[in-house]
Amino acid sequence: MPTEPKQQERQMTLWESDDRIVPQTSALQAEPTKLGNASGGKAVELIRSPDRAVSVHRDGEPLLTRLDCITQRAERDRSATFDNLYSALNYELLYEAFCRLKRGKVPGVDGQTVEDYGQKLIANLRSLETRLHRGSYRPRPSLRRYIAKGNGKSRPLGITCVEDKIVERAIVLLLERIYEVDFVDSSYGFRPGRSCHHALSNLGTHITRRKVNFILDADISSFFDCVSHARLLELLRIRITDRRLLRLIERFLKAGVMIDGHRHATSAGVPQGSCLSPLLANVYLHYVLDEWFEDEVKPRLIGEAYMVRYADDTVFAFERHDDAIRVRDVFAKRLDRYSLEVSSEKTKLIRFGRFALRDCQQMGEGAPSTFDFLGFTHYCGRSRSGKFKLKRQTSTKKLRQKIAFLKEWFRKNLTPPIAEVWATLNAKLSGHYQYYNVNDNWRSLLKYREVARRLGLRWMRRRSQSGSVLSWAQYNLHLQRNPLALPGRITDLIAMARMV
Repeated sequence: MPTEPKQQERQMTLWESDDRIVPQTSALQAEPTKLGNASGGKAVELIRSPDRAVSVHRDGEPLLTRLDCITQRAERDRSATFDNLYSALNYELLYEAFCRLKRGKVPGVDGQTVEDYGQKLIANLRSLETRLHRGSYRPRPSLRRYIAKGNGKSRPLGITCVEDKIVERAIVLLLERIYEVDFVDSSYGFRPGRSCHHALSNLGTHITRRKVNFILDADISSFFDCVSHARLLELLRIRITDRRLLRLIERFLKAGVMIDGHRHATSAGVPQGSCLSPLLANVYLHYVLDEWFEDEVKPRLIGEAYMVRYADDTVFAFERHDDAIRVRDVFAKRLDRYSLEVSSEKTKLIRFGRFALRDCQQMGEGAPSTFDFLGFTHYCGRSRSGKFKLKRQTSTKKLRQKIAFLKEWFRKNLTPPIAEVWATLNAKLSGHYQYYNVNDNWRSLLKYREVARRLGLRWMRRRSQSGSVLSWAQYNLHLQRNPLALPGRITDLIAMARMV
C-alpha cells in the first residue's frame, strides 16, 4: 500500500527517538502502542502501565503470560526441572530487558552507552536474538574498576557492555520466575519487592517479639570473589537442565575482566556490578545457607533460632547459648565445603535482646554489646516507659565513609556553578536521609548534615578568588537563600513489622 513506507518511517522514528530509549515512569501510558520491526515481521505491541511495559509475543500471547507459566510450574512442583528456557530468550524478552536498563551509566569495554545502542534498537536486538540462537553470541570481558570501602580497602566492580547487560537482564527475568518460588522468607538481598528496610524490620521483629538472647553476626570473607563456578553450576542444575542456558551462564562467569587494557581470566567468583551476579549469589547462598539452616540446623536445635540474610550479610538469632555455639562452629565447616571462608575478624557472638542488660549484670559482663547490620549499629535501649527497645544508629564506619566521600566530591567540584553544586549536594543529602532516616537515628542524620554544612563553607572559601575569606555570617545568608535539605518523614521499621 502507498501509505506503508510513511507508516514504517513514523514507527522507526518513534523507536529511535531519545525519549523512547528507556521508558520513564511519568511517560508510561495505559493504552497499547504498536511498533513495527526491522525484519518486516508482525508488529510488537507494548502495553504501557505505571509499573511495567508488557510485550506481546508475535502470536498474540502476552510475554508475561509465558513467564507466568514458568512461575506456575515452579510453584506446582518444587522438584520440577526446566529444560527449554533458552527458547524464551527471544526479541520480546530482550526488548523487555532493554527497557529496564538504566541510562547515563559508564560504558563497558566497547565504549557503547545505552543511548548509543538505542539509536538502532530494532536492528540491534534482532541481530542479538539471531546470534543467541545460532550459538555465535559471546559475552565480552567486563571493565574492572575499584570503589573504596569503609575499611580502607577497595572493592572490584565489573562494568559490562550494553548488549551483555541486556542478555543478563533477560536471564534474570527468566530465572526469577523459578527461584522466587524457592527462596525462603529470610532472604532479602536483591529480590523483587524486598529491601534493606524489610530485612531490618524482620530482624527487629525476631529480637523484640521472639525468644532471642544471643546474636551471631556472621560474615563471609570476600564472598563475591570466591564463589566456585563448578559448585554454582552444580546447584543451578537442581532446577535448570537446559544445557544451552547453563552454557551461556558459564560463559558469563568465565568472560574475564579487562584491567589496564589486558584481559584476565576469571576462574572463580561472580563480578560485582553485573545484574546477573546478585541472582546467582542468591541461588548459591540459598542452597549453602538458607535451605541448610531451615531444613537441617533448626530441627536439631533445642531452643528457637532465626536467620536474616541480605546478600552475603547474615545475622543469626538464638534463644540458647549452646545452640549459638553449635551453629557458629558448624557454620565455618559448611562454608568450607563450598569454597567459602568465614571472616574471623567480623564474625562475633554476643548477648543481645530483651533480657541482655539483666543477664550481662548477672554475669558481670558490663553493658550489652552491639552489632552492625546493613549500615546500622544495633544496640539495646529503653523506651520512655522503661521497656526494652531495639535501637539503631548509622554505624561509625559507614558515617566516616560517607563523610570521606563527601569531602572527596567537594574537592573534585571546585569549578562548577554554586547553584549546580548545591542542587547536587541536596540530592546527596536526600539520598542519605531516604535510607538512614529510621527510628532513633535522628542525631546521626543531623550530624551528617552538619558536616555537609561545614564542608560547604570550606568549599566556598577555597573557590573564592576575591582574596577575602567568606565569614560565617555571609555563609548563613547564603544558606537562607539556598537551604540544605532536612530529613523528612522517617521509615518506621516498627510499623513496617506490624503491617507484615
